Amino acid sequence: MRGLPQGAETRDSPDPTRCEKLRRLPPQCFFLVSAVFHYLGPSFAVLLFARVDVLGVAWLRIVSAAAVFALWRRPWRTVRRLDRGERWVLVGLGAVLAAMNSVFYLAVDRLPLSTVGAIEFLGTVLLAAVGARTRRNAAALVLTTLGVAIITDLRIQGQPLGFVFAFTNCALFGLYVILGHRIANVAAEDRRPHGRPMTGVDQLGASMLVAAVAVTPIGVSHAMAAFTHPTLLLAGAGVGVCSSVIPYVTDQLAMARLPRATFALMLALLPMFATIIGAIVLGQVPTPQDLVGIVLVIGGLALHQSRTDRKEATCST
Repeated sequence: MRGLPQGAETRDSPDPTRCEKLRRLPPQCFFLVSAVFHYLGPSFAVLLFARVDVLGVAWLRIVSAAAVFALWRRPWRTVRRLDRGERWVLVGLGAVLAAMNSVFYLAVDRLPLSTVGAIEFLGTVLLAAVGARTRRNAAALVLTTLGVAIITDLRIQGQPLGFVFAFTNCALFGLYVILGHRIANVAAEDRRPHGRPMTGVDQLGASMLVAAVAVTPIGVSHAMAAFTHPTLLLAGAGVGVCSSVIPYVTDQLAMARLPRATFALMLALLPMFATIIGAIVLGQVPTPQDLVGIVLVIGGLALHQSRTDRKEATCST
């Protein structure tokens, strides 16, 4: 292959056996992994707030995740192969990741994790509604929305600023889903005749580097307390892997094989996972009302059946 050293194609190409194993797994498996770590990492971050400022923990999360992607995927190779419009999508996604992670932590510092998780889902209702072209899908959407409303039981008092951050995170999370699907589709449609196949994970890694640059002027000064304590730095790196590497990579694996409306509706599971993980890790025990809401959310997901043609499965690792 012209322009590449001998053997480079073999080294850079995905392992066919591994790709085949991933194709055999239902995309819902990747989503479930993402859903667990989406709140498991932040729950650990909440425990760090007692030692490191909230924005400092957000900075540790983003920068450590960017370092992992840089070592693992070397995403700058991908950027060279993109056109100008595709590069701007990566910049936009990076800015969204920086802002979303920061305001999410500012919200969970003031509100229960389950409440923030439920509000975070509301932004995806519209995305799911766009794809709800059947009565079955519409009924599923009603059930999941009702379940989220019951879990949340919103009473905006006591922490108005917390709700401002939570709803800002909600809007940014919707943008993350849209831009995340866009880079997954670019990877799926990549037919460039040279180099290894481009993946959504590679583009995600490039966006995470942008996020690290964007958040550093705001967050690095708040993380100073961790620089003199290796244990805190290690804990921050663990939060980054649990919060921004594992869930975002598995999101890409799911997005590459699920229509956006289906993925958006499946995000209704997030309040359930937020409630369960908040109870286990943070001691935020759910009430009977929370449990009723969780049952409705699961019922809505069971009822949902997408009529959208699914995209051809692709290997994104």
